[in-house]
Amino acid sequence: MTHSSPEPGSAAPGPHTAPASPGTPGTPAAPGPHTAPGAPAAPVTPDAFESALHRMRVWEAEPPRFDPRTAPEDPLDLFRAWFVDAAEAGQPEPHTTQLATVGADGRPDVRTVVLHGADADGWRFASHATSAKGGQLAAHPYAALHFYWPLRARQVRLRGAVTTGTAQEAYADLHARSTGALAAALTGRQSAPLASPEELAEANEAAWERAAADPAAHAPTWTVYRLVPLEAEFFQGDTRRRHVRLRYHRPAPEGAWSRGLLWP
Repeated sequence: MTHSSPEPGSAAPGPHTAPASPGTPGTPAAPGPHTAPGAPAAPVTPDAFESALHRMRVWEAEPPRFDPRTAPEDPLDLFRAWFVDAAEAGQPEPHTTQLATVGADGRPDVRTVVLHGADADGWRFASHATSAKGGQLAAHPYAALHFYWPLRARQVRLRGAVTTGTAQEAYADLHARSTGALAAALTGRQSAPLASPEELAEANEAAWERAAADPAAHAPTWTVYRLVPLEAEFFQGDTRRRHVRLRYHRPAPEGAWSRGLLWP
C-alpha cells in the first residue's frame, strides 16, 4: 500500500510542514545525479519487477493476538483502540485511509486521504466539493474507507452513506490545520488538468504567500465529509493464516450493531 502522498488538498500536512526551501514553497525536487532534467527514467525490466515483487513478505514480526469475544459492542470503540495501538507501535501515518467512491459511469475510484476524526456522527475527512471525489460523492453519496496497519497486521473496512458538514465546520476544519494545509487548499483547482509543473509551482507559491499574509483566508469549496458506516470489518492477521475477521453490521444509522465472525 502506498500512502505517503495523498491526493492534493485532501490531506492536511502536519503542523511542522514547511516549504521545500525558504522563499520557494512547492519547488520540485532536483533531478538525481545521473538524470538530466526532463529526461525519462530508465525503464525497469519485467524480471527486475518480478524479482522485487516475489521477495516481498508480510508481517515480519509476530502479530498481536485478538480475541473477538472481547470486542466492544460498538465498532467505534474498537477502531479507536486499534488506532492508538498502531500509533504507539510506530506505524507510519496510521491516520491515512483509502477512500473508495463510484464515478458517474459506475466504475469504482480510490485514493488516499487523511482521517480528520471519528465519533458517533461518523468518520471525517475533507476535500474540495469540486474535486473528482467531491463530484462522485455528490452523485453517489456512498463510500468505503480502508485502513491498513501492517506493523500490527490489522485492517479496518467501513462502508456506508456519506454526508456533508456545514460551511462553519469546513472553515473550522481548515483553519485548525497548518499554514501548509491552508496553502494547499488555496492552490489551483484540484483534479483539473495541469499544463505544467511550473504552473503548479507559481500557483502554490502565491497560495503560500496568501496563507501567510491572511490566515483567515478560506477556500469556499472546502468541505467536511462524514462516512456513517452500516458495516465495519476488523481483520487481524495471523502468521499461520488463521486470520480473524470480525464484522459489525446494522440496518440503519440509528440501529443497534450486531456482530459475527467471517471465514478468512
